Amino acid sequence: MCSINELLRQTKGMKSDHSINAEIISVGTELLLGQIIDTHAPTMAKILADCGIGCLRRTTIGDNLERLVSALTESLSRSEIVITIGGLGPTNDDLTRDAVAAALNDELVFEEKFAADLKYYFENKGLKFADSNLKQAYRPSCATQIDNPNGTAPGLCCRKVGKIVIALPGPPGEFNPMADGPVRNILRGTYAQKEQSQVIHSRTLRIVGIGESQVEKQVKSLMNGENPTLAPYAHIGEVHLRITAKSSSIKQADLLIDPVDDKIRKILGNAVYGIDDTNLESAVVQLLQQSNSTIAVAESMTGGSLGARITSVPGSSAVFLGGVIAYSIPAKVEILGLNAKLISDNGSVSQEVALEMANCVRRKFNTTFGVGITGNAGPGSDVDPDPKPVGLTFVAISSASSTRVETVSFRGIREDIRQRATQLALRLIREQLI
Repeated sequence: MCSINELLRQTKGMKSDHSINAEIISVGTELLLGQIIDTHAPTMAKILADCGIGCLRRTTIGDNLERLVSALTESLSRSEIVITIGGLGPTNDDLTRDAVAAALNDELVFEEKFAADLKYYFENKGLKFADSNLKQAYRPSCATQIDNPNGTAPGLCCRKVGKIVIALPGPPGEFNPMADGPVRNILRGTYAQKEQSQVIHSRTLRIVGIGESQVEKQVKSLMNGENPTLAPYAHIGEVHLRITAKSSSIKQADLLIDPVDDKIRKILGNAVYGIDDTNLESAVVQLLQQSNSTIAVAESMTGGSLGARITSVPGSSAVFLGGVIAYSIPAKVEILGLNAKLISDNGSVSQEVALEMANCVRRKFNTTFGVGITGNAGPGSDVDPDPKPVGLTFVAISSASSTRVETVSFRGIREDIRQRATQLALRLIREQLI
């Protein structure tokens, strides 16, 4: 097998007058059938961006040789680098080696040493060796093998006529270490000189309490830049603004991003609650910790989802003292201590019940804040003295000095409505804390 340094020496001669672009081809009929979710392509796209290489397209192809050769040929006509994921195993439907060789007008050669090593691997593990495994010892003549310490299928780095094709196995335990190790190094080596290398670096600002169209309207003047660029993305209950810069290093890219970040924060103020991987529950837990506050929750329609989100944050035990899932009317009365007449007069889905749930759970756990959530997540109307429409939600926040109830009619499927309810609760808690 070829060492990483030898692979780097091969790729370092690849210099172009324009930006280097890449495409990703995920291989496997199981992906097209939806039996497996493709998480590898996003991982690979992120690695490409880190290495300053633009990802033009991501394609998924089933286990069909003709279609795979066609996809590879088309990708190679547009991009300098093509990365395939999957199809390197020993079975008949593992066609990536053959397809890469055909697309590069190359031939497959047999690696005798790898075949011997493969047989020894099976014998050492006490496994029966099948001749079909020898398929993994073939490679295009223009390829060098990339070590796979966690499996039997080596990766391939093919270099021909100014193009690079990198083929990686599909199992996560094999793909991830190879992609983030030797392949990342190969990609970094595609620039001839160190000073020419670039990274594509992004920072994502997370925004809550303002809709996507309103966010876009307020920051529109900042969205015309070329480096960095700014783009909004809608998520359930929040909006993300991604600032992306291309520069010689992450540090230099951050220097380009910082002024745009500052301008956005001045425009949107406290609506910006975090960056990158900071989710809303993490931001809320941090604020609770900083203010020495505690919280307890009483949930009906969300069935414990709010408590689960809060307790998913490391260190939340210092601020989250407990919760009650009072899904039925008897549970609201007997466990939380709500007045049965209050429920009969107003219905279990009401402002009055949400507020009393928040008050009762705060007193029960002796916390700074109590949260009450009730509503109808659907798909049908609740059985109530006054049936409520699907999506109607009440979220209440209670403290010793103040109370607040928010009434919202959410749209969407049951899971989305429940998620939006917990998102609203976290936003209201955060607003109380700031």
